[in-house]
Amino acid sequence: MPYDTLVEIIRQSGVTDPRLLAAIAATPRDRFVPARSVPRAQFDEPIPIGHGQPTSQPSLVAEMIDALLLSGPETVLEIGTGYGYQTALLARLARQVYSVERHADLAEHARANLAAAGVTNAEVVVGDGSAGLPGRAPFDAVIVSAAAAEVPAPLAEQLAEGGRLVMPIAAGVADIVTLFAKRRGRLERRRSLTPAQFVPLVGRNGTPL
Repeated sequence: MPYDTLVEIIRQSGVTDPRLLAAIAATPRDRFVPARSVPRAQFDEPIPIGHGQPTSQPSLVAEMIDALLLSGPETVLEIGTGYGYQTALLARLARQVYSVERHADLAEHARANLAAAGVTNAEVVVGDGSAGLPGRAPFDAVIVSAAAAEVPAPLAEQLAEGGRLVMPIAAGVADIVTLFAKRRGRLERRRSLTPAQFVPLVGRNGTPL
């Protein structure tokens, strides 16, 4: 598959981190989508994975990861595993990834996909993503693939001092992917990355079931 074309699309979108671009080139997306969608995996578009949810398009995934400024030694919390594509990219860029997925069947798909890809530094947990993963905190970076009106307090609390958090914030007709940083114990909004459409963050600290 011509994943070099996908890498070039992502490069043209503004992502220039060579480690991230190399991770995208080395992670075939067709291993992280349902079998029926393999022919579409090479394109920069969302792909349905069940439960009314899509995988985000690769350029959006790349933009969100890029904002975390990962350099290698970090422990990362991911909320919304899906089929594990973003998880696999994060695992190539950080020391350890913990990913929380609400749907058990998606978590199983992700675990199998990650194992088949040889990823050994990512753990997928079934649970309430809005509650984070307190037993593994603190995290140097947090990335959330579902939208809420504000960052849930547990995620802010579990972010380490100096850490970065990227999450779509619900804002009317579109969600605004937003970068936050933790300074002096407080979560500070740094900048808006891009408008997008995400599923709601369901959980005790998000949208009720």
